[in-house]
Amino acid sequence: MDLHGRVAIVTGGGTGIGRAVCLRLAKAGAKAVVVNYSRSDKDARVTAAELIVLGQDAIAHKADVSNESEVKAMIAAAIDRYGRLDVLINNAGTTRFIAHADLEALTDDVWDEIFKVNLKGTFYCCRAAAPELRKTGGTIVNIASVAGHLATGSSIVYAVSKAGVLQLTRALAVALAPDVRVNSVSPGLVSTRWLRQFDAGAADSQETATAASTPLNAVATTDHVAQAVMAFVENDMITGQDVVVDGGKNILY
Repeated sequence: MDLHGRVAIVTGGGTGIGRAVCLRLAKAGAKAVVVNYSRSDKDARVTAAELIVLGQDAIAHKADVSNESEVKAMIAAAIDRYGRLDVLINNAGTTRFIAHADLEALTDDVWDEIFKVNLKGTFYCCRAAAPELRKTGGTIVNIASVAGHLATGSSIVYAVSKAGVLQLTRALAVALAPDVRVNSVSPGLVSTRWLRQFDAGAADSQETATAASTPLNAVATTDHVAQAVMAFVENDMITGQDVVVDGGKNILY
């Protein structure tokens, strides 16, 4: 896909991986990017302003992806403003940090909260965007996680939700073919401000240890993940696939 003249929506686009993807889309020539957010209003507006400086149009749009009516309104607003939709990046997500052995902590509220955003939210966005993406021969990239592949991650619920995103990606790649391509990216540990807000010292130690255990001796940045997203956006012959971005850590025993 040549991105010139194209319109994209990036959920959770104001910070971290979402922001990096927004910047990559704009630099590749996307006409406009809708920077979705649910809580990070200031960050989303700053990101939108950065995209405008790069010469593209951008707006920050508040919508909770776990609320289907808000998702539909966001898609409708993008179409009303720009007349088309070509790219959907489902990046919005949430988690709880719960030790995997602590099964009693996995309450219904935890399951519902994480699944509503990570899995149902991704589906709501795909379903709402599908009619417009069919018209333009568009593409979807879902942000999953290595936790969806392995027995790891911030909690069991998070891991299961991301495994669901992987299967949803494959299923939608068939359901929306041949008009819309659907792929996913599974980051490992990514160096982000979000990770450091909980414990900066622990984050530094985790990154150092992870880097030492990877073949590339490095931890991914948000832009590394954005590069993988863009590879799927731009390649017109790939659908139903997932790529892991973790410096090769997942190939080791």
